[in-house]
Amino acid sequence: VERLPDLAAELVRLKVDIIVTATTPAIQAAKQATRTIPIVMANSFDPVGTGLVASLARPGGNITGLSTLHEELTGKLLQLLKEAVPGVSRVAFLGSPDVPHSALAFKATQVAARALGLELQSVEVRSSAEFDSAFSTMTRERAGALIVPVAITLFFTNRRQIIDLAAKHRLPAMYYFKEFVDAGGLMAYGPSNPDLFRRAATYVDKILKGTKPADLPVEQPTKFELVINLKTAKALGLTIPQSILIRADQVIQ
Repeated sequence: VERLPDLAAELVRLKVDIIVTATTPAIQAAKQATRTIPIVMANSFDPVGTGLVASLARPGGNITGLSTLHEELTGKLLQLLKEAVPGVSRVAFLGSPDVPHSALAFKATQVAARALGLELQSVEVRSSAEFDSAFSTMTRERAGALIVPVAITLFFTNRRQIIDLAAKHRLPAMYYFKEFVDAGGLMAYGPSNPDLFRRAATYVDKILKGTKPADLPVEQPTKFELVINLKTAKALGLTIPQSILIRADQVIQ
């Protein structure tokens, strides 16, 4: 992440026509590097709350694209997790203090947790070296399940480590991207990454044809995926209810 400002500055020096990027830290680095080159966000969590755009309808400035702002989405994640693990009462939330939208996501998840009668435990990490102690904290404080609802590069890059630790500590976990479940995680519900990037290309096309980024509203996801890994469920001794399985877009046997 610390390399992002230099990488963004290099793109500006190369005088590219458009910068396409994703995740809040990368978009912020691009924004700090240029106020003139159009920036297309392929994936951003709450671009208004993190100060990237003025509003979704009228972004202003040189940034537009796709937002994954769906406060109700965190509620859906928790609801599915509670259905899969009916006896759970305390859920750990994995976040990072270095990522601005992590705190916003925790607040939204906290609201959803209260509505579902769940207690939410915040556990934060700054580097991959801290994952071991983070999971030990979850277990020590008696978390019954885990939610990883934020698009954070550190988590995505180290998803194998997170999944292995969840298995080791026998924590049923709900993730935001299906790629976690493809790698052995239990469940995921969230927007389709490939679909977001495909839609980002339509912004590039419009901007290259002369439309200003300020005049292109920020759009939200339209395609969501529920993915379940039954092999992982079996290893955890969990039986995923049929009511969830029939809603799944993909079930890994």
